[in-house]
Amino acid sequence: MLTDVFSARCVGIEATVVTVEVDVVQGIGIHLVGLADAAVKESLMRTVTALQSLGYRIPGRKIVINLAPADTQKRGSGYDLPIAIGIIAASGQVELPGLKDFVLLGELGLDGSVRAVPGALPVVEMARNEGYSGCIIPAASALEAIEFDGVDIYAVKSLDDAIRILAKEELCDDLLVRNVAAQDGISRTPPPAPHVMDFCEIIGQEGAKRGLEIAAAGGHNLIMVGPPGSGKSSLANALAGILPPMTVDESLQTSKIYSVAGRSRPGGGLMRQRPFRAPNLSASIPAIVGGGGDFVVPGEISLAHNGVLFIDEFCEAPKRLVESLRGPMEDRRVSISRLRMKVEYPSSFMLVAATNPCPCGYYGEGDRCTCSPSRRIAYMSKMSGPLMDRIDLHLWLHIVDTSKMVSQGKAEGSAAVAARVQAARLIQQERFRDEPINTNAEMTNRLIAKYCPLSPECKRVLQEIIDRSGLSMRAFFRIIKVARTIADLDAVPDILPDHLIEASGYRFLDKISL
Repeated sequence: MLTDVFSARCVGIEATVVTVEVDVVQGIGIHLVGLADAAVKESLMRTVTALQSLGYRIPGRKIVINLAPADTQKRGSGYDLPIAIGIIAASGQVELPGLKDFVLLGELGLDGSVRAVPGALPVVEMARNEGYSGCIIPAASALEAIEFDGVDIYAVKSLDDAIRILAKEELCDDLLVRNVAAQDGISRTPPPAPHVMDFCEIIGQEGAKRGLEIAAAGGHNLIMVGPPGSGKSSLANALAGILPPMTVDESLQTSKIYSVAGRSRPGGGLMRQRPFRAPNLSASIPAIVGGGGDFVVPGEISLAHNGVLFIDEFCEAPKRLVESLRGPMEDRRVSISRLRMKVEYPSSFMLVAATNPCPCGYYGEGDRCTCSPSRRIAYMSKMSGPLMDRIDLHLWLHIVDTSKMVSQGKAEGSAAVAARVQAARLIQQERFRDEPINTNAEMTNRLIAKYCPLSPECKRVLQEIIDRSGLSMRAFFRIIKVARTIADLDAVPDILPDHLIEASGYRFLDKISL
C-alpha cells in the first residue's frame, strides 16, 4: 500500500516540503531513492533496528522509499522518523489517519528514541504557512519553536509518541511543546544577558565612545586604529551593551539561521540578544563566509546577522579573508554556489574591526614607533580602498594619559548611551516602516535620495568636503548615512551642516598619509 508522509528540507533559512513515499510490493529488499546522501541512506539500518526494538515487524516484501521531489539533494538524519512511520503505515501494522495533517522530522536511535535535528524553526514556519495542522519534532528541537502560534507543535521523545499523535485515538496534549516545556521546568523568559563591559569602566576615549554610539544607533560599520593598550577590544566588548533589543522580525530571522546551523540557544525560544561574533584569525574562509559540501552551512557573517562581527588585529588577517567581506557588507547577504544548488543566507551585520596603525603598533605615539614609512604603508595597505569605502566610521585611539587615569571622574554609563541609541532606532523604525530595512546603514542610494534631502547649505558644505578630501562616490553616500544617524541622535528631522562635518571627520583613513 502506497503511503505518503510529509517531511521537509532546508535551503538556506527557508524550508520546503519533502514527501516520503513508501510502498510495499512483491519482491525483496529495501530500496531508497530520491537523491539521498550517505546520512539518509544509512537511516535504513537505524530505522529497521528501531522498529524491531519496539516490536514492529519488517515486511518480508520489497519496500520502495522515494524522497520527492527526486531531483533535489536530501541530507541529514531528519528523515529517519518519517521513513519509519511510512513503513509502519504502508505495511498496515497501525492505522494512522493523521498522516496528511502533519510534518515530521527527527533522527531515530536504535532503541526507538527520537533525537534532535537542526532546522526545526524554518520547518515549523513552513508548516504554518502551508496550512498543515501540526508538526511532530524531537523534543530538544521543538523547544526552538515554543513561541510560534498558528500550528500545533508536538515534542516527541520516542517513535511511540509520534504514533500516538498520528493515530488520533487520544488528544496527546501532554506532548504539545508548551506542556513539555512546563513539565521539564523550562521557562519562556530569555536568559540573563552575558556580562559586558560598561562604558563607565573605560577611562577616557570619549571620541571613540561617541563613534561607537553613532555606529550602534545606525548599524554602521567601523574600524578602530590605535596602539596596544588603547582600549580597542574593551570598547568593542562594551558595544554589545548599548545595542537595542531585536525586533520580532529580526529575532525570528536570526533564530532561523542559528536553527539551521544547529546552534539554537539552550532552553528554546527565539533569540533576544543581538549576536556578537568574534572569530579567530585562523578561521578558514568557509568558516567566515559559509560553505561545506553538498549542504551549505552558515558562516560567521551570517551568524552575526542583526548583530556584530568583531575582527581584532584586522591588518594581520589573511588578505583573502578580509576581502571576502566586501560583497556581504554591501549586499547584506551572502550567496554560496555549489554544483547542484545556490544558497543565500542573510548577513546584515555591523563590522567592528580593530587594528594597530603599524607593525610595531606605536605610530602616532610620540617617537615610540620604530617602523619605516614604507613598512607602515605596506601594513595599512592590507586594507584595500574598496574595503575602506564600505566602512562608515574610522576611529583613531591614543593611549590614555596617565593623569587622566588618576583623576578620571565617573564616566557616562552604557545605560544612558543605550537609551539614546534606542530612541534613534525607534525613529528609524518609523521612517522605514514601509521599507524592507531597519537602519540607516542599510539605505540604498534610492532610499538616501528619498529620506535624506539636503538643504542648499548642506549641499555646499558636502561639496566642499568631497572636493577637499577627494573621497569616492561610495564614501559620499556613506557620509550622508552617518549624518542622518547623527541627526536621529539629536532628534531633529533634517540633516544639518554640523552633522555632515562631524560625519566626514570619521573618514580619515581615506586621506591619511603614513
